[in-house]
Order: sequence, then structure tokens, then C-alpha cells
Amino acid sequence: MFKARILLFLFLFIIFSGVSFSIFAQGYDDDNSSDDIIFETDWDGYFPELYSRGDQTFSISLGVIFPLFFLNNGSMMDHNFSPPVGGTGSLAYTHFLSPNFFLGGEIGIMFNSTLGNNTVFFIPIGLRTGWQFIFKRLEIPLTITAGVVPQTYLDYEYAGFFLRGGISFFYRFSPEWSFGLNSDWNWFPQWPKEKGERIRSKNVDSNILGLTISGRYHF
Repeated sequence: MFKARILLFLFLFIIFSGVSFSIFAQGYDDDNSSDDIIFETDWDGYFPELYSRGDQTFSISLGVIFPLFFLNNGSMMDHNFSPPVGGTGSLAYTHFLSPNFFLGGEIGIMFNSTLGNNTVFFIPIGLRTGWQFIFKRLEIPLTITAGVVPQTYLDYEYAGFFLRGGISFFYRFSPEWSFGLNSDWNWFPQWPKEKGERIRSKNVDSNILGLTISGRYHF
């Protein structure tokens, strides 16, 4: 009889202990259920070296251009644009070789009206390279672009070399998107030839300032 009581006591103790542990565990889970659905990301702790080799961006830019001055064989000439503001847009691709150094390409269009209500078009197509400085979410790329630029005006057509230097200021809004402002200096030389020889008296060096806003997609 004494052994039976001991066995019954142990059996009840085990059952009671199991029920108490289950209730405690359930209460603990209920108290911390809100913690289980809180997710922390690394984006709030954004670190400067966000890029790595192989990272890419695709950007679209829209804005205005300001014809600054034109040189004819070294002499200043009237650029004949009215109003002295035109429009521009471009698409650009960038591939990072390091957290700061990148290569890529771009294609765009620039246009401006003349005093005679005609329009001149530039279509720059070039390769671009540059270096990007990063300060938390502020990204400052310096770029150099070189390539060819077909130009049309009335019945005249010309395709020549162009060179562009620029600086941009982007704010990294999210891991996928950044938005910013661009400023660039464009040099479009026109050095025509007749019968294979360059006619220096007809050389024109166009210098145009561009101001645009951009959206960049990072992938």
C-alpha cells in the first residue's frame, strides 16, 4: 500500500510538472509574440562601401541645356539660339569594377531652337567612366564620356566627336533606387572637310552646359 501511494504521488507530480511547464511556455510565447514579427534590416545601418565588383545601375535623365559659347576657328561667334535654353534626355548603363570605379555607356538627345524657329538636334552616343564618392546615403559620381554625336539642322547633317565631363549628387532612397541632380559640360567640335581636307575657317567648337534630374535603378 505504501509503495502504491508513492507511485501515485510520483505520477501526479510528473503530470502536474508537465502541465505547469506547458502553461509557462505558452505564456512566454504570448509575451514575446510581438518580437517574432519584428524584422531588422541592414538598410538602416547603411555603410559607405555599398558597391562591389559586378554591381550595375540603369538611369534615366531629363533636363535642360544652356548653349554657353561657340568658337569659330578660335574666335567667339553668336550661337543664334533663342531662347538660349533647350531640352535633353538620356539613358545610361553603369557597371562597377570596384566600390568606386565604374564603366558604362549612354545614349541621349539634345535639341535647341534657333532665331529662325528651326531646331538643331544632337544625339550623343558614348562610353563613360568615372569614380564615385560615397558618404552614407549621398553618392557623388564624377564622370567622363566620349563618343560620337550625329547632328542635324534643316538639311545639314554632321557626325563628329564629343567629350563630356560631369558631376552628380544622388541620394540613395532605397537599396534599389537613388535620385539626384546632374551637371555636365559638353564639347561638340565640328571640323568639316572638303575633298578630304579640313577647312579651318569653318571649324566650330560648341560648348553647352546641361542640368538634369535622374533616377537610378540598382541591380
